[in-house]
Amino acid sequence: MPENYSKFKSKIAIIGGSGLEDPKFFRKIKEVNIKTPFGYPSSPITVADFHGKRVAFLSRHGKKHQFPPHRVSQRANIWTLKEMGVKIIIGISAVGSLQENFKPGDIVISDQFIDFTKKRDYTFYDREACHVSLADPFCPELRGLFNKEAERLKIPSHPTGTYWCIEGPRFSTRAESRFFRNFADVIGMTLCPEATLARELEICYLNLSMVTDYDVWQPYPVNLEEVFKTMKDNTEKIKNLLIAAIPKIKEQEKCSCQESLKGAKL
Repeated sequence: MPENYSKFKSKIAIIGGSGLEDPKFFRKIKEVNIKTPFGYPSSPITVADFHGKRVAFLSRHGKKHQFPPHRVSQRANIWTLKEMGVKIIIGISAVGSLQENFKPGDIVISDQFIDFTKKRDYTFYDREACHVSLADPFCPELRGLFNKEAERLKIPSHPTGTYWCIEGPRFSTRAESRFFRNFADVIGMTLCPEATLARELEICYLNLSMVTDYDVWQPYPVNLEEVFKTMKDNTEKIKNLLIAAIPKIKEQEKCSCQESLKGAKL
């Protein structure tokens, strides 16, 4: 690399949508675009001051939402953040609910996922064997902090939840949705392999899922107008949660996520 991108000192990154990239939400310092061995990331990285913390923000689907879920440059995204010195990623996703008690408007702090995608680039290790453990795929330290803050703020949330990730970009059939709900709580298209790639680079990863609808296991189909309305309300809850929790993140503390390559290679 011709430039030392770690100089921006962004230990924390947020991967999300355009609703969070609000000039009133954080103070932009610089925009960085890094070419990686996997191409450019989905969007230039916004380096910002966030309530006293230096945070990197990446728009997962691009600034103009031009990349559908199955075309997101996941490897380039995670590689870029690692190159910038990021140790912690907060990934924010919009999801459908597969369970009655996971209501539209709720926030889910996921603890497990099921990967049902089909043709994505799943690893950085194409030329050597590396088997990282994903028994517990999300950082326990971050989950504990964000659960505590969500409870304190009285945000309707779930401290655990299994995320079923599908390929997209289509939504499920009713038969698929009924099948999925036997094993998971929410369904989305963006979590995988994002979380896996972060683990391979020893980056702590947290998923915050915003429930927007009941998928199609209910008698009525997904209504996009209602989805966007709920998403707007959810974004405000996520903003409040991030404002409360991010300043309390202890960047210097180590956890098991940052030693995930130990024993992963022969």
